[in-house]
Amino acid sequence: MALALRQIPDTLITYHLLMTERAQFQPAYADDVRGVVIVPMSPDVSFYRYLYDGVGETFGWRDRRLMSDHELEAAISAEHISIYVMSVDGVPGGYFELGHYGDHTQIEYFGLRPKYHGRGLGKHLLTMAIAEAWKNGTCTVGVHTCNLDSISALPNYLKRGFFIHHEEREPMPERYYF
Repeated sequence: MALALRQIPDTLITYHLLMTERAQFQPAYADDVRGVVIVPMSPDVSFYRYLYDGVGETFGWRDRRLMSDHELEAAISAEHISIYVMSVDGVPGGYFELGHYGDHTQIEYFGLRPKYHGRGLGKHLLTMAIAEAWKNGTCTVGVHTCNLDSISALPNYLKRGFFIHHEEREPMPERYYF
């Protein structure tokens, strides 16, 4: 169901999650990964928008939609950013984007296109994102979610070993009403 069709709460609650030791990581994989491939990619702006909108439209993702093509190109091609695309039988099914900041890695964006929900691919993709995040000497891995995201998001993060570091509450920003 599109965000425009659901009730938008008055308050945006953002959960900032953290994993401070690799030993906290609890991997989980989909039962059936036939045809599933996850590869690093340097997408052009058009393909990135396809991924971002395909994953985020249902949940009202707006931040990258509001960027110009020039701003988005700079953001996704920055040296500290890495993007991985999951394909299922050759069709893009989701992606994750990592931001590398010294000894901290942030899962900047993560998700599946709606067609791929409910198959265990979310826990699988998140497991792969966390494993990739822990490479290259990072000391902490972070991610955030909010009360507009999938109801499965926060439980999935907690099951993989993240803990809520802090939460923020603010009046719902105007950008979520269009």
